[in-house]
Amino acid sequence: MTEPDSTFDSAPEWLGGIAEQLGARLSHLPFPRTRPPMNVNGTTQPTPTLVAVGHGSRDPRARAALSRLLDRVRELRPGFDVRLAHIELNAPLLDDTLAGLAAEGRDAVLVPLLFAPGHHVTHDLPAALAAAPGLRARVAEPLGAHPLLVEALADRLAEAGWGPADGTSRATGVVLASAGSRDPRSGAEIRRIAALLGERLGGVPVLPAYASAAAPTVPEAVRALAARGRHRVAVASCFTAPGLFATRAAAHAPWIAAAPLGAHPALARLVLHRYDRALAGVAGTTRARELAVI
Repeated sequence: MTEPDSTFDSAPEWLGGIAEQLGARLSHLPFPRTRPPMNVNGTTQPTPTLVAVGHGSRDPRARAALSRLLDRVRELRPGFDVRLAHIELNAPLLDDTLAGLAAEGRDAVLVPLLFAPGHHVTHDLPAALAAAPGLRARVAEPLGAHPLLVEALADRLAEAGWGPADGTSRATGVVLASAGSRDPRSGAEIRRIAALLGERLGGVPVLPAYASAAAPTVPEAVRALAARGRHRVAVASCFTAPGLFATRAAAHAPWIAAAPLGAHPALARLVLHRYDRALAGVAGTTRARELAVI
């Protein structure tokens, strides 16, 4: 056994130092890979393809941003089959991607690059799967209220100019801008994300706001914060990529506006987390013809 280092005054300090060094080393380990499932004869089946599903945008920067995000996902899990699909406006469209996977005999897990339940998650994605009868697949949860998402949101705010002192100032506030949905579950999830972001920023008030389909709008949320004496208001961008909604939200920022999350490393890890949970059968929306390997 290794003797306690003379720099430590006691055994507890020695053990604490070992624990600290071990934690530091573990933090640099690669993101865990999903173990490929086995056939009944003991042979390995291919790991289901991760299909990252974005909404689609007429902004040419959007597709490029999502492609960079998926490049980060591949870096975290080398050799992993990751494909991008869009609900509308951009190629490849989801229907075409699913048809291609069915033709290849692949299984798939669809990971929505969306932040909350809504029509796209609860209707469009299951409908797309139903239209691909030869494909065995399931839909993962949306990105949702998770510490990895909050990490990405906070980092983008810091890049825009948010500093440590802003979290303790009585003049600052944040508007969390997102797309919006008429589904009440969507609003509840965005409010949870806003609450987690407020905690991360040191207790500063964070008000959710929406670009469409729900209230308040970004200008209304800015005015609500100003009425509380919060005149130094930042806009946090709860969007995966640049587009019309993200641009409009940023334009209403009276102080700083964060960039969309894009290829943030924490967002790439969250995409894999949602995939792994779906593959393990944890939550998510599963079709009747779910993956036989799960």
